[in-house]
Amino acid sequence: MTHTGPVHDQPLTDNRVTLRGPAELADALPYLLGYHPDDSVVVVGLHGGNGRFGGRIRLGIPSLPQEWPDTARQVAECLLDNSRARGNRPDGALIYLCQEPSPGETPQQAMERLRPLAHELRTACGRLEMPVQEALCLSGGTYWSYCCPDPRCCPAEGSPLAPVGRSTMAAAAAYAGIQVRGSLRELTARLAPLTGLAAEDQEGVLDEAGAVLLPRMLGEADRTEVRAETLALGARLLRRFRNSSRAVDHLSATDADAADDRLLSDTEAAALIVGLQDRLTRDRAAEWMESREAQPALRLWRALSRRCVGAYAEHRAAPLTLAGWVAWVTGDEPSARVAFGLALEADPRYVFARLLHSACNGGLDPEPLRQCLRKQRTSHDARSPHHA
Repeated sequence: MTHTGPVHDQPLTDNRVTLRGPAELADALPYLLGYHPDDSVVVVGLHGGNGRFGGRIRLGIPSLPQEWPDTARQVAECLLDNSRARGNRPDGALIYLCQEPSPGETPQQAMERLRPLAHELRTACGRLEMPVQEALCLSGGTYWSYCCPDPRCCPAEGSPLAPVGRSTMAAAAAYAGIQVRGSLRELTARLAPLTGLAAEDQEGVLDEAGAVLLPRMLGEADRTEVRAETLALGARLLRRFRNSSRAVDHLSATDADAADDRLLSDTEAAALIVGLQDRLTRDRAAEWMESREAQPALRLWRALSRRCVGAYAEHRAAPLTLAGWVAWVTGDEPSARVAFGLALEADPRYVFARLLHSACNGGLDPEPLRQCLRKQRTSHDARSPHHA
């Protein structure tokens, strides 16, 4: 089961914002995650008599209803296990089901279609002594409660979601410096592989690069040369992306990504993607995280992730993990969790992604690892004058 894992309490919870009723709980969801979840089950642990928010689990809604009972059981167990690992067993749970209507379906019909999933989640949490205090469905700009029977506050036709940015939660989030970074679909799209003719061309060049580089990476002497070549190429591209920063700063995310794609040739992308499959090379690339490098590096890793097409889908794990790492150390935890999750979808055994994913979701501070990488970089730079 792929999910974002438990999300560490945001600073907003320290401000003790009190949420009253389904309307404010519905409005709170994007601030709990840092983005608007699309096509998602979200389960939040509640602690104490006041229902303080704890760990959070998010995963996509399975398309087959026969999978819902197992999904509900796994989600409940995952929330309990991860919360216990942090030393804080939930006293209850809060459930969100977020899905836009299918073609020809109304939001209310979507809500009714998902009602059995809500029932399975409530039952699974109840079995583990985490009673569900509220279960909400968000669809088509409307919310419903699966728990509240009072039509005065929860009418059958649903209630409209609050306008973006005009609620108590929005004001508290702005005060706390918490941003909602678009929707999950938008965050994922920035990392999605290219399609069409561009993908076919890139896959062909990846075939050529692999045929040349992989045999060299198997030999000790040649492997060292490939590492140096890969890092030199990465450093040149990093400078190129850094020099173009002003040109993309004012663009939308979609236009900025398209501009970044134009900065990178198929040949350069293929050589860097193949070279980053070497663990030591990838670890050296993770050193590109300091203030003037961070955003250009993040853009480069995103662009590389988009070039891992066709048969090279597993190769995405390296650039996706690097993108997640830079996003995390620059304070964008929602984007980091999305990148780490996609890296693990590409390669569930990718240890670097698993470790960073767990640390980010567990609320650990990345600074100790940054300090370690700084020392490593200082050592490398002392031995070589060629660095980014």
